[in-house]
Amino acid sequence: MKHWYIDVRQQSLKGYVLLSLCLLFLLEGVVNVLLTTPLWVVNTRLKLQGAKFRNEDIVPTNYKGIIDAFHQIIRDEGILALWNGTFPSLLLVFNPAIQFMFYEGLKRQLLKKRMKLSSLDVFIIGAISKAIATTVTYPMQTVQSILRFGRHRLNPENRTLGSLRNVLYLLHQRVKRFGIMGLYKGLEAKLLQTVLTAALMFLVYEKLTAATFTVMGLKNVRKR
Repeated sequence: MKHWYIDVRQQSLKGYVLLSLCLLFLLEGVVNVLLTTPLWVVNTRLKLQGAKFRNEDIVPTNYKGIIDAFHQIIRDEGILALWNGTFPSLLLVFNPAIQFMFYEGLKRQLLKKRMKLSSLDVFIIGAISKAIATTVTYPMQTVQSILRFGRHRLNPENRTLGSLRNVLYLLHQRVKRFGIMGLYKGLEAKLLQTVLTAALMFLVYEKLTAATFTVMGLKNVRKR
């Protein structure tokens, strides 16, 4: 009975920690998006400058450097253009929440069949949960990159880059031109980039959590 109570208590504490982490990630993500989007916009445009595009809707750029890029964007498009792609970026803040949700769900299913998860189990379900979260949100990452580049001749009825209408417009145009798989171009590289990192992160998280509970248990024994 005592061990059952301790196990329940530990699972409750883990759930609380995960919820706190999700909320922290969401808050950190929103702040990060608002502060760093101008840098990402300039970075994206400088990287793609000089590239040859088959898409006639893309207007070429000619920036001499970071300062010149900031100057031209503000002069020609207005200061708000530095926050192009903010809307899909804010939606992508939910990526960690989706990741944690699937991780906890898969972990609970495995714990119904065994008493304890091995390091390999944690690594695999961590990788699967991140793969699902990345696949679900990847179309928004595609639109985010397009909006950050910002050189599209968008629907003349609405020039507000990053608005919901233009996000939907770009998704529709992408599907119309390349098919549904056009929303997932480059997904393989993104999965290779993120899945391994997330799997290792969950493995470290479980090890640290287990070590913390062990220390707490020892302290409780000593107090008695």
